[in-house]
Amino acid sequence: QVQLVESGGGLVQAGGSLRLSCTVSGTVSRSIFINYVMGWYRQVPEQQRELIAFISPDGTPLMYSDSVKGRFTISRDNAERTLYLQMNSLKPEDTGVYYCNRPNSPFASWGQGTQVTVSS
Repeated sequence: QVQLVESGGGLVQAGGSLRLSCTVSGTVSRSIFINYVMGWYRQVPEQQRELIAFISPDGTPLMYSDSVKGRFTISRDNAERTLYLQMNSLKPEDTGVYYCNRPNSPFASWGQGTQVTVSS
């Protein structure tokens, strides 16, 4: 079974920054993790989970949604099986719960997510 553990969220004022982390453990070894495209999702109440960024196995960012492009940076550390999301110039509309998972064929078990709240 795969475990996804997101962390790093919190309360921040508009214009501030946060760095999210997602650690992958369980049945996904390093040798398997390095083959996965990984992504960050954001969910706000009463809306579907939205894929906002994803990254190639070798660490090349492949996509940013228009809503975060130019402000967020996705990265990964394959040795640590960890995914990161550096979030700068945060806006109140970035408020939500952030999750990591594969964009294609997501793992069945999602993590608990990490709450990001941006105050105006």
